[in-house]
Amino acid sequence: MPEDIGAIDCMISFPAADFTQYDFIRQQLKDSESTDFEFPVEYMFKGVPKELYGSDDPIALTLGEMDKYGIEIGLIGCEGEVSQKALSDHPDRFIAQSNVDPNDVVGAVRKIRREHDEFNTRSVGAFPAGCVPQVAIDDPKFYPVYATCCELDLPIFVCAGVPGPRLPMSPQHVERIDQVMYDFPELTFVTRHGCEPWEDLAVKLMLKWPGLHYSTSAFAPKHYPQAIIDYANTRGAEKVLYAGYFPMGLSIERIMTEMRDVPFRDHVWEPFLRGNAARLLKLD
Repeated sequence: MPEDIGAIDCMISFPAADFTQYDFIRQQLKDSESTDFEFPVEYMFKGVPKELYGSDDPIALTLGEMDKYGIEIGLIGCEGEVSQKALSDHPDRFIAQSNVDPNDVVGAVRKIRREHDEFNTRSVGAFPAGCVPQVAIDDPKFYPVYATCCELDLPIFVCAGVPGPRLPMSPQHVERIDQVMYDFPELTFVTRHGCEPWEDLAVKLMLKWPGLHYSTSAFAPKHYPQAIIDYANTRGAEKVLYAGYFPMGLSIERIMTEMRDVPFRDHVWEPFLRGNAARLLKLD
């Protein structure tokens, strides 16, 4: 793995004061073990960097980790005082994403437009299984969001595959993406959180739809699906983007240490770590 690319991390954040940010997930959980976890998918991750939560300077902490491991730019949400301060104080290091729940259809569209004007957002994010109530990827409530993304020329990052929290998986079935890409041929749609166990289907759909991409968020590199590695090494070098999961579930140290063993071919590393995100997020 080259060391001097200047990676763009398509999913990074800052250690929060506590774990209340996950309350929107907890309110939907029914098993007692999950509701007792500080991090709702703690059963899936080893070494969650919980010790960083409550930091006096979360922005400096994240920047320090980025500098240590060669991450030049991070895609972050624009909600909350910490994120907004990071965007204001470090515009060369952080870019903004709007995160929406389309249950409030008009509100979601207005939020995308307002935050695009205020923070120069470069993308939109959505977590179908985490919406309250859940909203499937191909639900009509999402269609005004997709249309707004097309109008503003913003990619949308959407969680797909079995969700980590113990919530129903149906809203995130990868086959649902097919209808969306058919109805929105101009849309740039980037999957998050693995697409498992339908990663082979995700590859087939990426071959089919020019606007469909895959990001590696919430996966330690040693667990990257083989189908995705094979696709990146052959026909998909321009379709697979690096995204981490710091500080939610993974440390950057673990990500970048394991990354060295991912068997990407030489021509894949630059687009994977930087080029594809720079193109989709219009950073070139």
